[in-house]
Amino acid sequence: MATACPPLSLPSTSLLRGGRSARAGPRRRQLSAVRCSAVGEAVAEEASVGTAEEPLLVSAIRGKKVDRPPVWLMRQAGRYMKSYQSLCERYPKFRERSENVDLVVEISLQPWKVFKPDGVILFSDILTPLPGMNIPFDIVKGKGPVIYDPLRTAAAVNEVREFVPEEWVPYVGQALNLLRQEVKNEAAVLGFVGAPFTLASYCVEGGSSKNFTMIKKLAFSEPEILHNLLQKFTTSMVNYIKYQADNGAQAVQIFDSWATELSPADFEEFSLPYLKQIVDSVKKTHPDLPLILYASGSGGLLERLPLTGVDVVSLDWTVDMAEGRKRLGSNVAVQGNVDPGVLFGSKDFITKRIYDTVQKAGNVGHVLNLGHGIKVGTPEENVAHFFEVAKGIRY
Repeated sequence: MATACPPLSLPSTSLLRGGRSARAGPRRRQLSAVRCSAVGEAVAEEASVGTAEEPLLVSAIRGKKVDRPPVWLMRQAGRYMKSYQSLCERYPKFRERSENVDLVVEISLQPWKVFKPDGVILFSDILTPLPGMNIPFDIVKGKGPVIYDPLRTAAAVNEVREFVPEEWVPYVGQALNLLRQEVKNEAAVLGFVGAPFTLASYCVEGGSSKNFTMIKKLAFSEPEILHNLLQKFTTSMVNYIKYQADNGAQAVQIFDSWATELSPADFEEFSLPYLKQIVDSVKKTHPDLPLILYASGSGGLLERLPLTGVDVVSLDWTVDMAEGRKRLGSNVAVQGNVDPGVLFGSKDFITKRIYDTVQKAGNVGHVLNLGHGIKVGTPEENVAHFFEVAKGIRY
């Protein structure tokens, strides 16, 4: 029978310390060898799971000693699962699915019931707060997000109001509470928000963009208008993160998907200060809430991302994990960074890539994940294999 992992011994020389909040934890821990079971057989040593006090994912982020890396997949709720596709036939509109408590909970739990990931992420969208900020939008099948009245003038930005989650998205809080009841601490319930620059990009461009011409025109010709909009999103996302935490989210991921369209100098003006402001504001009232930052294509900005103060930086697959560790420094945990395309490969290939990533990340402060969201058409049996191998790892 094929084994779940190739025989290898992982060196400890490059292992780095985990998250900022783990100052009392050990800086390094010796890693002897990875142990694994045969595929389809029970792991001889009992799997590391969450405790009554804290899920495995949260412990790993804090830099605590864990037996294996926690694992979840971005976009794991929906897209590739047949159960989700069947549900979409009954509820064809995305907002219908993402703004209904029962549907949000059902979809969020679909991968949990099948694969038992260590993180259960809320089924939602980063644009969900927009109507509550007086920005109408929709998500059109085959086209993506559509903002009907793009924000390109001072007058339009002045009409944007502060987001009050309790009033506009009570279903989010209700869903998070229900997810906590269902999952308990066997996995971490994850919330997420969009970062100010990414949200602004959608709203100025009118939707997705290839060249980001309109927001760069605004940034470089009338920056005061853009800064006004960015500040409104910053204040609103602070509210939203705190609301999610107060209703059960045990970690929150911030998606700044489009910040990497900026040069380093422009990132430092239009994204970094606002991300830092979000982290600082949240940590004042929720100091123990882990915050994860993900920005696809972030290789050119990597050293700047820890300056935000987040606990975890999520790497995409274009950055070598070992190099990313060195460039980020030892005071931040990492997440990632298997290429989503790997899940279309053979099971042996998937196994090798998992172990390569885990070896390079080290045994402290690593959350195993993809380097981007899971792709439509990914074979569910390969996702099952990914989780089986990942959960069979032993430090």
